[in-house]
Amino acid sequence: MADPESLLEQLRGHFGGRLADARVEYGEATVEVQPAELVAVMTELRDARAWRFEQLSDIAGVDLAAYGDDEWITEDATHSGFSRGVVNPDFARLGLTGIYGVQEVPEQTGRRFAAVYHLLSLSHNHRLRVRCFAPDDDMPVIPSLTGLWPAANWPEREAFDLYGIVFEGHPDLRRILTDYGFVGHPFRKDFPLIGNVEPRYDPEKGRVVYGPVEIEPRVLVPRVIRDDNRYRAPGTPEEDRADG
Repeated sequence: MADPESLLEQLRGHFGGRLADARVEYGEATVEVQPAELVAVMTELRDARAWRFEQLSDIAGVDLAAYGDDEWITEDATHSGFSRGVVNPDFARLGLTGIYGVQEVPEQTGRRFAAVYHLLSLSHNHRLRVRCFAPDDDMPVIPSLTGLWPAANWPEREAFDLYGIVFEGHPDLRRILTDYGFVGHPFRKDFPLIGNVEPRYDPEKGRVVYGPVEIEPRVLVPRVIRDDNRYRAPGTPEEDRADG
């Protein structure tokens, strides 16, 4: 595998300001591209002899609302234990609903929803992670890459289904994992953990019907950003490793 720092140096020299960010994360070269530049930059990464990223391995949707904040509003725990939100209600400033129990609408950041692309160059044995943020949190739109890699079709549909990211130019952007009549996007941070509806069998109708969720929502598990030994460089002393 090629050195990610060397790859980033080449990418910075070629693309310059067209890259909003470029760094090594978890041992892999990672760049950020604005939506207006995404198709052009990805085309060069695929076709230019210096890069030859022939394969799009995966696309992941991301919702970074409240990223890094571990103060969850929960039902029955202590400030030092599973809930900092019970004792510290200032967490409400984040303005999220659903799993956080807050009823305010989040402010626009332009950094909430992103699509993360994983590219592989079979010719040069390079791997590259490309991140693209949707500038509008209320209607996240990112250009589709199905014209460059047909394999982008289903992963883009999955990110649309679960996160509500709209991939402009996609030939058939419809849900792929949830039910046909599903309302909302279940991987968004403001979507209730228990959902909005629940199925039950109706003996009078002789079929399964849907109704509002009757279980009271509560959160008793802390939110954690993991930085354990899976991401540590080889040779890191054991005492410096996280427990995971």
